[in-house]
Amino acid sequence: MKALEEVNLPDNLRYAETHEWVRLDGDIAFVGVSDYAQDSMGDITFVEFPQVGDTLQKGEQFGSLESTKAVSELFMPVSGEILAINESLAESPGLVNSDPYGEGWIVQVKPSHIEDMESLAGADAYREMLGGLE
Repeated sequence: MKALEEVNLPDNLRYAETHEWVRLDGDIAFVGVSDYAQDSMGDITFVEFPQVGDTLQKGEQFGSLESTKAVSELFMPVSGEILAINESLAESPGLVNSDPYGEGWIVQVKPSHIEDMESLAGADAYREMLGGLE
């Protein structure tokens, strides 16, 4: 596993305590899992997605990741409607490992409560939280 100082945590993202990240692009939020989470899980072998059109609340389970080590549930970091799923992960789930903040995004969401973003951690606060887990 990577040392905490080696974990990639881009400053332009917001992070949930459950290790999902959010990136706003206009009024669309991209959601994925952090470098820390994917590294902890090992090789991702399957991604379970929600349905496009589902409306989910912050904290609600929206899918799961299966890895060589375990199955991990995914939780919505913001409330909103699922606009798209990253269909390329169905054939190449390892993109979550190799490019967690780019090609490894999991869902696109239209946030219904943009203020949900305020309760998410910035990179420094998330790294500090991770330090408390070790």
